[in-house]
Amino acid sequence: MEANTRSTGRLPAAFLTPGSSSFMDFLSDQSPGMLPGNRQLPPMKGVVEAPHGTTIVAATFPGGVVLAGDRRATMGNMIAQRDIEKVFPADEYSAVGIAGTAGLAVEMVKLFQLELEHFEKVEGATLSLEGKANRLSTMIRSNLAMAMQGLAVVPLFAGFDVDREKGRIFSYDVTGGRSEENGYAATGSGSVFARGSMKKLYRNDLTEEQTLTLVVQALYDAADDDSATGGPDVARRIYPIVTVITDEGFRRLDDTESSEIARAILERRLEQPDGPRAALL
Repeated sequence: MEANTRSTGRLPAAFLTPGSSSFMDFLSDQSPGMLPGNRQLPPMKGVVEAPHGTTIVAATFPGGVVLAGDRRATMGNMIAQRDIEKVFPADEYSAVGIAGTAGLAVEMVKLFQLELEHFEKVEGATLSLEGKANRLSTMIRSNLAMAMQGLAVVPLFAGFDVDREKGRIFSYDVTGGRSEENGYAATGSGSVFARGSMKKLYRNDLTEEQTLTLVVQALYDAADDDSATGGPDVARRIYPIVTVITDEGFRRLDDTESSEIARAILERRLEQPDGPRAALL
């Protein structure tokens, strides 16, 4: 096939024939070995040591949703990277936060971005937010063999539903099982602590600014109790990645904006190290 392509200067017919609107299906037919879940791994003994992303949090507010993540990647008991990127735009109105095996997770996100772009070009329309969530579920399920060998990917998907005019959050398990979360969600090693923090502070009438503060507070609480989650690193100027998705689309806060939120929280924690208190009644 390659020789014929080089001699004629044309793509093979399979690449020019209209078919499925799924890029994953196309790749499965033409080059299945390129899919992460189809790779053959050599026999392994013991635990696989690979960089892992940790904590991702999300929360909705009237008019949109916030998705954020810390910057630390770990490999066993070691810090593999201090400034890893864990939150990515999926398209104009949705984003993915990754937890789990970092390399596979980033590759899956790139494939997911291509999947959504391919569908839009073939069909001439964008998938609904529900459809995007289902596509991501299928991709995670195809990685089950890898997950059983310790290379799991467990993302958090959030976006603005243009049909329902509100922000929505979807969480997943390693088998691709999908659940829609109400109000807030967290995944990764520090998710228990982050979710507990948001449970006491979240309200459904928070403003966008308050929701931004909420997710950074939750990441701070996760870092306080989970060694795999990295808190704001003022000395190195490394702050959480914080994104907002509204009817105007996806927006990532720049370093100045995220540092202002983080520094305000740090200053307040000098007085209250355990963070803000929720009312008893």
